[in-house]
Amino acid sequence: MTAPAAWNQLLRNHGQMLEASTPLVVHGRLVRATGLVLEASGLRLPVGSLCMVTQGNDAAGESRVEAEVVGFGDGRLFLMPTGDTFGLSPGARVMPLEVPVRAPRLGRDSHPWRRATDQMRHLPIGDGLLGRVIGADGVPLDRHGPLAGIEPSPINGRIINAMEREPIRQPLDTGVRTINAMLSVGRGQRLGLFAGAGVGKSVLMGMMARYTSADVIVVGLIGERGREVKEFIDDILGEEGIRRSVVVAAPSDAPPLLRMQGAVYATAIAEHFRDQGRHVLLLMDSLTRYAMAAREVALAIGEPPATKGYPPSVFARLPGLIERTGNGLNGCGSITAFYTVLAEGDDQQDPVADAARSFLDGHFVLTRTLADAGHYPAIDIEQSISRVMNNVAEPTHIAHARRLKSLWSHYQRSRDLIAVGAYVPGSDPETDLAVALYPQMVKFLQQDLHERCDLAAAKQALARLVAAASPAAGSTAKAAH
Repeated sequence: MTAPAAWNQLLRNHGQMLEASTPLVVHGRLVRATGLVLEASGLRLPVGSLCMVTQGNDAAGESRVEAEVVGFGDGRLFLMPTGDTFGLSPGARVMPLEVPVRAPRLGRDSHPWRRATDQMRHLPIGDGLLGRVIGADGVPLDRHGPLAGIEPSPINGRIINAMEREPIRQPLDTGVRTINAMLSVGRGQRLGLFAGAGVGKSVLMGMMARYTSADVIVVGLIGERGREVKEFIDDILGEEGIRRSVVVAAPSDAPPLLRMQGAVYATAIAEHFRDQGRHVLLLMDSLTRYAMAAREVALAIGEPPATKGYPPSVFARLPGLIERTGNGLNGCGSITAFYTVLAEGDDQQDPVADAARSFLDGHFVLTRTLADAGHYPAIDIEQSISRVMNNVAEPTHIAHARRLKSLWSHYQRSRDLIAVGAYVPGSDPETDLAVALYPQMVKFLQQDLHERCDLAAAKQALARLVAAASPAAGSTAKAAH
């Protein structure tokens, strides 16, 4: 064998040995665990990287928990776990997840969605998610078998240039009469459902999920009660609704990082379908729970609180999440998003509610007064507004909505006087007309859960009701008094 041939054979042998050898894995050590935060030394990783913290070995019973890098300082990484940290002790190994981890089956402790290209989080996204209920980590919760027709994709979406977005010009039929008639919504709009606990937010979301004209519905149940997940699917969505829906569930007992991830994951799924040219309805319950999870993470790593205990980073994250929705590039699909916002103690000046109101394209306020009176959906048309209604509704429709809102306001201002019999008929012709039409207005604004009212029918009903508010109707009401 000649010298060059010998060298080539030697190089081939070394190459085969390298391929067969176990790659060197750099790992760090767990040095501190305080509250929700783990601290590790010996690693240099960027924020957002994924790690696996392991304790013990397979023979003795290994403890494993996945964590994400959320900060660093003084040569240490701050990690936020996405699972239970029970069993970890000082000195536990911290290994970066740089290579794919393939598991034989999809289980709660399996992590098959990793890429060798980076350390950021990739989760299953694709048409195979339709009709499925999945957790914030991409694991199916519905026991309908493994996912199919999906690909691991990054969940941190790209920013769309504001000048390249399609403007909101097309109305969206939500199937809810009050919204279609009084607060018309456009495709690609972002709105908030503001309310306290127990006034019908979930029911209203369910009505929109069943009746809205959309190709795909993505539901994010973030930080809510665990029992509500199955109830929302079985009692509100139903079989027809779930077939075109993807439900991402991160209940209240999930770690804060997982709750935040659930909201981001649901948004990424909606972006995927929008980029295919489809019209997507994103329902997220709730934006407040997402903000609370972000607050827990920020406070745990030492960020100082600012407004009512919320660190500044929380209010920076909110627009980052909301701005990912809306219309896509010119000629592409759309994401119409509804976010529920909890007003603690029905306080509309709650810091999260106040911030969300400035980021969103409108807000629907659900009041306890209407809910206690059995008025559902409990939308207060006086406090609610759709900022794009002028762009998607005809002038006649807008004039009718303003007229009905004016009559409703006249009645509400004199409600107490009317209730005790102190109002004198004839004092104000508009109030007289409002009193006469009040039963019809209440009937118009109420709607049963299983009743659908399309956009055309809502506009026709509004026109008939406003036609009743004529001078002849006013004189008839005055004569009746």
